[in-house]
Amino acid sequence: MSVRLLYLIFVRLCGWLVLLCRSSASKNIELLVLRHEIAVLRSTQPRPRWDWADRAVLAALIRLLPRRLRLHRLTTPGTVLRWHRRLVTRKWTHPNRTGRPQIAPEVPALIERFATENRTWRYRRIQGELLKLGHRVGASRVRR
Repeated sequence: MSVRLLYLIFVRLCGWLVLLCRSSASKNIELLVLRHEIAVLRSTQPRPRWDWADRAVLAALIRLLPRRLRLHRLTTPGTVLRWHRRLVTRKWTHPNRTGRPQIAPEVPALIERFATENRTWRYRRIQGELLKLGHRVGASRVRR
């Protein structure tokens, strides 16, 4: 029991000596990070919820911490990188669509058949009939 107490006192003294060697800016940043993490942890329902403002504050503050202190936070550098990757994929990835969508190969034959069998129908009427059959085709495509 006394050995354990001596060990804990020694560990605490070493921690204080390390704190004395660090700059005050590093200590202030670590305090800000810890306070923000505690604020997020206090506002939990089933588990912590990080919104975009929390992520932005922590990402900015964590970059200012010394490297060995970054590894012991709730948000590690890998977590911050994952947030950035998710943000980039959500913001900048678009489906690779160019031009108009393709129409089924039987639709042009159907358009020609409607036009030859019903000479009084114009392109808007043919487009409406195709829509009733489940084919979405633009009026300009039918007119051409």
